[in-house]
Amino acid sequence: MADAKSTTKRAGAKSKSPNVWTDEERAAMAESARERKASSKLSPEEERAPGEADIRAKIAEMTEAERTIAERIHELVARHAPAFVPRTYYGMPAYSKGGKTICFFQPASKFKVRYCTFGFQPDAAIDEGDMWPVAFAVTKLTPTVEKRIVELIEKAAA
Repeated sequence: MADAKSTTKRAGAKSKSPNVWTDEERAAMAESARERKASSKLSPEEERAPGEADIRAKIAEMTEAERTIAERIHELVARHAPAFVPRTYYGMPAYSKGGKTICFFQPASKFKVRYCTFGFQPDAAIDEGDMWPVAFAVTKLTPTVEKRIVELIEKAAA
């Protein structure tokens, strides 16, 4: 008869690995998995209407200050990069081209930070020399800020 393997773990022993992800990060990863599954079988044209609805729903959940910024950024992207497909990215409003996320709006409340962010993924190709920013803190939309956002969107869309 074969000897039974014994476990080296003591009964009631606690795991040594700390919880690496915050609750907000785990929720964002779960949202990303749902988003990828939902859009995996859709063409960009089929993804546009549900993506628009998803973005509108996410914007509606934001605080008033975040909602004001997110709605305006959404208008700017729609006007200056009409080929971008609206979608969510880790539960945040985002825009894609060729199935790849190009840019996204991260509300401050999403990860409990002090400012909203408008960010770009590598496929945006907003390169400027040997070093360039890929995320921008947005606390208020002024004409100057809007102008810079439009420049970045147009460069990413090219």
